[in-house]
Amino acid sequence: MVIPSVLPERPPAGTPFETGWPVRLADTDGDQRLRLDAIARYLQDIGFEHLDAVEDGDSHRGWVVRRTVIDVLKPIQFGERVTLRRWCSGLSNRWCNMRVQICGSSGGLVETEAFLIHFGTESGVPARMSDRFMEPMLASTTEHRLRWKAALTDPAPTADTADVQVRPFPLRITDIDMLDHVNNSVYLSGVEEVLADHDDLKSGAHRAIIEYAKPLRSGDLVELVAHRAGSVLDIWFAVGDETHAVTRVLPI
Repeated sequence: MVIPSVLPERPPAGTPFETGWPVRLADTDGDQRLRLDAIARYLQDIGFEHLDAVEDGDSHRGWVVRRTVIDVLKPIQFGERVTLRRWCSGLSNRWCNMRVQICGSSGGLVETEAFLIHFGTESGVPARMSDRFMEPMLASTTEHRLRWKAALTDPAPTADTADVQVRPFPLRITDIDMLDHVNNSVYLSGVEEVLADHDDLKSGAHRAIIEYAKPLRSGDLVELVAHRAGSVLDIWFAVGDETHAVTRVLPI
């Protein structure tokens, strides 16, 4: 199994990095629910705060996300204050799985895990993490030979396939970061667009998995290709015949 049905628990050794803030209006939808794209921003924000708190964090600023798993166990609502805890749940010397637990002050709970690749900011290729940087990560997990394996490998269906919906997903200038890539949170805003037609999936506990294959860039003409089979909703981010990311949403 590529992704466990239950994400790893906090380790008995080591202390997770912790921070927090209030859930603000721009983070929530019409039902006051913390949106998936806001959760993706939270993961970025705690990641950069964590770098500022660890040895050699200033020399490990380049990261690419390959996969994020988001388990919404109990929705977090507008007005709650969230506490975020972050720790490593597996690593090799160039990439790692980072767990973030998001707890709301009124009982909301979201569990996440992301597969991150460390890139040299000058070389632009995967780079080895320093021993000092890895030391606390190694202490929090026994998985020290982490390997990448895609979980979402089905190709996008054609538009004439039964029960397939295709809609444009126009990019805005504010979606583009300093690397001329579409920010990770923007993909999850596209998922929210599709999920608006599937209230049953987001009304209870659910899992959203997103895997990034190729970066979207400014000027790309993006389409969301959605297909639902039973309780499983798949969404492909397509530019022409190329898939750039795949998402799966399902109840848990």
